[in-house]
Amino acid sequence: MLAGQAPPGAAGCGRLLAAALRPLLCGLSPCWVAGRQCRGLRVAEAATEEAQVVQREKRGGVPVRRYIACPRLARTVQQCLQRGAGPQPLLLEFAPGPGILTQTLLNAGIRVVALESNLAYLPNLQSLENSLDGQLKVIYGDFCRLDPLVTGTLKPPAVCSEKLFETMGVAAVPWRADVPLRIFGIMPHTLERNRLWRLLFGLYECNSIYKYGRVELNLFISEKEYMVLRAKPGETWAYQPLTVLAQIGCEIELLHKEPWSSFATDLKNGSLAIPKSKWLPNDHLCLVRLTPQQNLFTGGLKPTNATTFIFMVKQCLAKPTSRLSDRLNSWSLDNGGKLLKALEIPENAAMRDLYPEDYRRLFEALQNSSTFTETWFYDEVLETVRTINL
Repeated sequence: MLAGQAPPGAAGCGRLLAAALRPLLCGLSPCWVAGRQCRGLRVAEAATEEAQVVQREKRGGVPVRRYIACPRLARTVQQCLQRGAGPQPLLLEFAPGPGILTQTLLNAGIRVVALESNLAYLPNLQSLENSLDGQLKVIYGDFCRLDPLVTGTLKPPAVCSEKLFETMGVAAVPWRADVPLRIFGIMPHTLERNRLWRLLFGLYECNSIYKYGRVELNLFISEKEYMVLRAKPGETWAYQPLTVLAQIGCEIELLHKEPWSSFATDLKNGSLAIPKSKWLPNDHLCLVRLTPQQNLFTGGLKPTNATTFIFMVKQCLAKPTSRLSDRLNSWSLDNGGKLLKALEIPENAAMRDLYPEDYRRLFEALQNSSTFTETWFYDEVLETVRTINL
């Protein structure tokens, strides 16, 4: 730390971490992070780095996109999306492709916005739009490039959430209000984990789509990623930081499981291109509903310190078999044992044995401790940022 410079506290650490960690979790290189911290970074450099992420997908030898081409599966998905009581808000379907599901949703009386980035599919979707009386709106854009990490004017199909929501006519609502928008899509398995992390960052910081309230996601994700989201403490290979943060932030509901063979791909040879998984089953795509918790920001957790909470969880689970008491000691907490006793957490508890709510209670307890905002934590944040930039 520079002489005479005071530590910024937990909120300042959170802003520092947000700038340093989010690009990496979203698939950008450490060089991008280092460049963003230097003055004079050209917009073109950032845009080039963002474009390289897209190019990596195209060079990967696997399809960037999958589609629903089977009417039976389309009806199943439509029924899943309409499951549950209460009003049915507008549905944003991203990457609808040939529009098999789109037509099924429209036939069921659902209002749909189709966000499509493939120019080959736009004419058919726009023709369908013109044949209806406002039930369907078609927009050129790529959900996976929503609010990209660049500055300046966006080049389509990248799209800004503010412009997208304005075009859809969806206004922001208070966090505890009803769901203002539902989103459906099939997540590309290339960089799938990065995309899930990016959505979680937006959720906890109330940024991007979550500036408008508790937007509900209905996503087909790989079975292995679903296993991570629903893992329980102690489950080797599955229980991870993503698990903890997803379970605290969202109500997670499995709506349907479908074999990979049921989906069409962009591959000319017709290959299914199922991604390999060494430790977890991965025979299906899982339709998962992620509904943000209404009570997420009650207590000590707030959008302003949420990035610090994310960092704490990642640090704790970096060595899942280590003891929580050892981590607290590394943070120079003299009253670590007393803190664990107050939280009713055994002193010999391993990181992987703590429930998601235990991590939240620990964070809120640390927020109430003046030690949490002192130099030791700030220095660890700086060291993490320096390591990232190597």
